[in-house]
Amino acid sequence: MGQRASTGLTTFNQFWAYLMPLVGAYVADQYLGRYKTIQASIGIALLGHFLLIISAIPPVITHPVGAIVCFAIGLVIMGVGTGGFKSNISPLIAEQYTVTKMTIETTKTGERVINDPTATVSRIMLWFYFMINCGSLVGSIGMVYAEKYVGFWLSYTLPTIMFCLCPVVLLFCKKYYVHTPPSGSVLAKAIKLWRFAMKPHWSWNPAATFKNARADGFWDRVKPSRLGADKPEWMTFDDVWVEEVARGLTACKIFLWYPVFWLAYNQMTNNLTSQAATMELNGVSNDLINNLNPLTLIIFIPIVDRFVYPALRKAGFRFSPIKRIACGFFASSMAMIAACVTQYYIYELGPCGDQMNSCEEPAPINAWVQTLPYVLIAFAEIFASITGLEYAFTKAPKNMRSVVTAIYLFMTALSSAVGQAMVALAEDPLLVWNYGVVAVLAFLAGTAFWFTHRKTDQMEDKMNMLPDSAYQGRGTRDVETEGGMRQMENPVENSYKA
Repeated sequence: MGQRASTGLTTFNQFWAYLMPLVGAYVADQYLGRYKTIQASIGIALLGHFLLIISAIPPVITHPVGAIVCFAIGLVIMGVGTGGFKSNISPLIAEQYTVTKMTIETTKTGERVINDPTATVSRIMLWFYFMINCGSLVGSIGMVYAEKYVGFWLSYTLPTIMFCLCPVVLLFCKKYYVHTPPSGSVLAKAIKLWRFAMKPHWSWNPAATFKNARADGFWDRVKPSRLGADKPEWMTFDDVWVEEVARGLTACKIFLWYPVFWLAYNQMTNNLTSQAATMELNGVSNDLINNLNPLTLIIFIPIVDRFVYPALRKAGFRFSPIKRIACGFFASSMAMIAACVTQYYIYELGPCGDQMNSCEEPAPINAWVQTLPYVLIAFAEIFASITGLEYAFTKAPKNMRSVVTAIYLFMTALSSAVGQAMVALAEDPLLVWNYGVVAVLAFLAGTAFWFTHRKTDQMEDKMNMLPDSAYQGRGTRDVETEGGMRQMENPVENSYKA
């Protein structure tokens, strides 16, 4: 269908799959809880998987219009299931670690060490991302060769078979999990709280409104203890939950920078794959080269976790989440610079000049030159993408973790919408401009991000040491006991102390 059509379709898929986490998070926090939402989402996603298989079987794929329609419907249905899975799986995993406060422990050698739960959650997210990319690497390689030698139907069947194992694992391990129940109208109360806090601060001048919202003591005046008898009836939470909501909104403000980061990352899933096809592949599929990205992550995540981060901590350098995210932006910018330079030389050396996507002969450049952008994007993910998941979990109120994670994932959808607007650049002879513009945007965003959130960086420890709120919303909460798991009832919203 051509590069623009294929880029447009994959970009839509990216947008849809990261829009749906908002729905999945709402269902989990409001009605079903994370575990049940994940199970339901797997069922929906499997239906989408089966439609992809049907769209690619020989009797169907020979009719292009019908095959594309079936394929598109499959993407839409699969995106609904993917959204419910994505927004809930990382919080479910991280919640299995129940320590919330720093402790001092003495090792067998007599050394006193600090056990920091935030650092542990960071490690959990690193290894979660490691496992994602193990599946990505094995699956992508298998799917590429299945499509090349058999057909697309087999390349869609393989991950479908693997995905069928997910509900089996969840059912088998259910009794070992810490389960967080739905919390009812917590999201609605958080929105009410923000509107209540903003009420005296609105101004016709947007700059004044923005300044008022960032003023010291903004949240103090809406704490229940400060309002006393004047507090509204819906204010059934405590002061600490107000601080948790404030901290969660701080995380959401940080996530607003991510669409630019994902704009650079998304080049990997479409334009860089097409770029590889215009160079010398030497028998390798152009779809295979982008596996350099998950391969780099599999190699370097253990190195970063076991050596780099501990060495920085031991040296006294505080490589905080804000610093890591800024480094991620700069790494993505360098990746796009590398892609831009590569594209320039493709046009310079290729036999068809600046029309290489329609050229039958490749440019005399080895396609493995793309190693540099793929490796740099992988490091950008380690610093920015994984840290974003960590930040969403550690900064969100405990009864809104799926929602805040979904907001983080939604930034990818916004990025895909921006990418859709840039599809016009995703064709010869404008691809140099495409990569160059994204490189500049990523660098400027990283610089602005750091200068905007330097103060937030200084408050990192204070935010992490915030005590647990007594307010959990309605429902029950599973807690671990020596005899296994049991549920504690929570009939009164503000009566249960975590």
